[in-house]
Amino acid sequence: MSYIKAEDVLPQSIIEIIQQYIDGENIYIPKKEGSRVGWGTKTGTKNELCQRNALIYQEYLSGEKVSVLASRYYLSDKSIQRIIREMKISASV
Repeated sequence: MSYIKAEDVLPQSIIEIIQQYIDGENIYIPKKEGSRVGWGTKTGTKNELCQRNALIYQEYLSGEKVSVLASRYYLSDKSIQRIIREMKISASV
């Protein structure tokens, strides 16, 4: 996350109002409700993880053991079990 100086984007009158509440500290201003994007949407990470999880599930259905999948994908056994459980649920819906 990068920081923008308030002096570069806000009028002095607004800066003075904000200083009444928080003076000299960092403040986070969230995006408007309609402009938020979901996690991993911009980078494609969410899609990559969905593809990986589908592949893990297919390999599991083909008879691969959880411990082998955990080693192959550098995940814990519990993570593989969670992925399998979630994929089973989404496949049954």
